[in-house]
Amino acid sequence: MHRAYRFLLRPTVRQAQALSEMLRDHCSLYNGALQERRDAYRHASKTSVKYGQQSAQLKEIRAFDPERQGRWSFSSQQATLRRLDKAFQAFFRRVKAGEKPGYPRFRGVNWFDTVDFPKDGDGCRWDSTPHAPVTRVRLQGVGHVRVHQHRTVKGRVKTVSVKREGRQWYVILACDDVPGEPLPATGAVTGIDMGVNHFLTTSEGAHVPNPRHGKRNAEALAESQRALKAFPRRKRENRTAKHRRAVEKVAKLHRKVRRQRTDHAHKTALAIVRDYDQIGHERLSIANMVRTPKPKPDPETPGAFLPNGAASKSGLNRNILDAGWGVFLGILAHKAESAGRVLIPVDPRNTSRTCPKCGHVDAENRDGEKFQCTSCQHVDHADRVGAWNVALRAGLVLPDVA
Repeated sequence: MHRAYRFLLRPTVRQAQALSEMLRDHCSLYNGALQERRDAYRHASKTSVKYGQQSAQLKEIRAFDPERQGRWSFSSQQATLRRLDKAFQAFFRRVKAGEKPGYPRFRGVNWFDTVDFPKDGDGCRWDSTPHAPVTRVRLQGVGHVRVHQHRTVKGRVKTVSVKREGRQWYVILACDDVPGEPLPATGAVTGIDMGVNHFLTTSEGAHVPNPRHGKRNAEALAESQRALKAFPRRKRENRTAKHRRAVEKVAKLHRKVRRQRTDHAHKTALAIVRDYDQIGHERLSIANMVRTPKPKPDPETPGAFLPNGAASKSGLNRNILDAGWGVFLGILAHKAESAGRVLIPVDPRNTSRTCPKCGHVDAENRDGEKFQCTSCQHVDHADRVGAWNVALRAGLVLPDVA
């Protein structure tokens, strides 16, 4: 199986400066390649530039600018060009599907924070000093950078990435052939229903509370954003010290919320994987769930619109995104694969409106968190009913409904 490892880098002052220069030059390469594609297509001939053509120019680019582009790994520069090519492929795919296109944009220095090395040993070397007591990674143009390795790396290191987050640097290893860590069988099965009031509910009726990390930090984040808004928009090199501190404070709070959300997802997923052999869950399309309602024109008044519930929907969307269902389900899938558990996604439609006792489907069966079947009068918690129906649709054998 595949697994990614993320470790904190501890570069020296000179190495940190070299890492920043590496990001800067890769960003320049990305933007230059994007400009070439734009200019070629705007020409009367409507020329389409591909990755192969731009990759073939790298040799000349490196020879022309040896102090900047010539310093870095050839393979990492190819990876940056592939990154742009993937952005264009996704753009054309969205155009064909009739979705919002989202043409690839130029990247500012602050918005380009990752450099990829496609192969360990080509421009980079993980554990470059194996006989030393401290782990290091060697990066072309930077040197041997100290790594805070807090866990053992298993499998074969395939790709190496360097990422900047604020003032910290990280190395990310993508490994193949990582052995699984199967857990002993428990004989238990369950279905889970994702929610907002409760993060999730199992078919046994156990609730996992929703920590609402975003809401808990909303006040501090709003205050820091107000302080940042007091400064005029400036490029990074033209900002004052107070402006830079305000920017870093906002970014730090966002990172805090993301890490809290990810930590909660890891702990919850691990607890479920340890307790159950087979797990059914809803196949959620979160992008569709948080879509803004379409405006409703008023047929009687030209130019006017009828209420469409956008205000209440925006609050629900905020709660859904704060819960981090997509992050949790991705982590759950990874842990289930490693532990040898079976994860079964099912269609989520009407799971909380279907009576698990008689099978009657009615929107009036549910009233908030209360479920009462209009046919057989079965009463239960709506989230538990949803989890129960998820398990039934997954083909799991559950005890009779209480």
